[in-house]
Amino acid sequence: MDRVDAVVVGAGVVGLATARELAMSGREVVILDAEDAIGTHTSSRNSEVIHAGIYYPKGSLKARACVEGKHLLYDYCATHGVPHRRCGKLIVATSEPQLKELEGIRAKAHANGVPDVDWIHKDHVARMEPELFFMGALHSPSTGIIDSHSLMLAYLGDAEDHGAMLALKTPVLGGEVDTGGIVLHTSEMTLKTSILVNSAGLRAPTVAKSIEGYPAEMAPGEFYAKGNYYSLTRRSPFSRLVYPVPEPGGLGVHVTLDMAGQARFGPDVEWVDRINYDVDPKRAERFYAAIRRYWPGLPDGALSPGYAGIRPKTAGPKDPAPDFEIQGPKKHGIPGLVQLFGIESPGLTASLALARIVREELG
Repeated sequence: MDRVDAVVVGAGVVGLATARELAMSGREVVILDAEDAIGTHTSSRNSEVIHAGIYYPKGSLKARACVEGKHLLYDYCATHGVPHRRCGKLIVATSEPQLKELEGIRAKAHANGVPDVDWIHKDHVARMEPELFFMGALHSPSTGIIDSHSLMLAYLGDAEDHGAMLALKTPVLGGEVDTGGIVLHTSEMTLKTSILVNSAGLRAPTVAKSIEGYPAEMAPGEFYAKGNYYSLTRRSPFSRLVYPVPEPGGLGVHVTLDMAGQARFGPDVEWVDRINYDVDPKRAERFYAAIRRYWPGLPDGALSPGYAGIRPKTAGPKDPAPDFEIQGPKKHGIPGLVQLFGIESPGLTASLALARIVREELG
């Protein structure tokens, strides 16, 4: 049985940011992931947006970590050469009733410390995005896009430069709380560690329940909200992100751009029972209707299946949207154990802030 200072389970963007934080604080870190590459699930199957911190309840962990994380992330990208662009986004109302919802979004953004989200004059929007239909719009100039894989490679590089080791294809089979630490059993090795950070994303509740001595009733539910994306098969008419008013479970079918300027639309919300990334071409039909509310000029046949991601939800479709949950020793009483549950959007944006919170939880 090998002994290490710290183990991070999950080599997604938050797990890698946490491993980096712990390694740079002088700890010996091993990163475990069940897959054969880093960030193969939620971290690489999303909109790749640097969020401003607009939609989340005031005082929530999502709001606080997103706003702090946004500033940290822009600075990090600039100093580490991670491809990104502060392109801004428009949030549009396509009906009169939605104007009140926009005002509510604006108020929520300001309450979260994002005062640059504001109404933008219709004439200005028409010049910015001439193909857009809208009744009113908010502008978020601090929203951006990022190459998520380059970001994860940068985090991993920093961690490895400070002695961290990555073990791929090494799923966690279980563990137990032991005197002086936690024993962790994997497919390849048994480790005893003083610190265990469970950042397993979609499977975080399952990993938590596999550790004997951790109160299993403290682990939340494990729910999967799939989001499908469709690519635009022609040149994008938009130069910035365009979001409709949010819908239950997500932010609505919006326009995002990759670093090359190619447009993609999504994600929708499809509650599923298992991890499956197939994209059904037939689902594109409902996308056309949603997109044409704000882009009536979308041609027939212009969408092709892109990719899908799954949000790691801790509550089901009929429940209120849960906050991020970070369970440290103060909550469950086990020294050195930190559990991260429900780290969906804006987890990528918040990754550096969440890593700091984990370190603080450990003391």
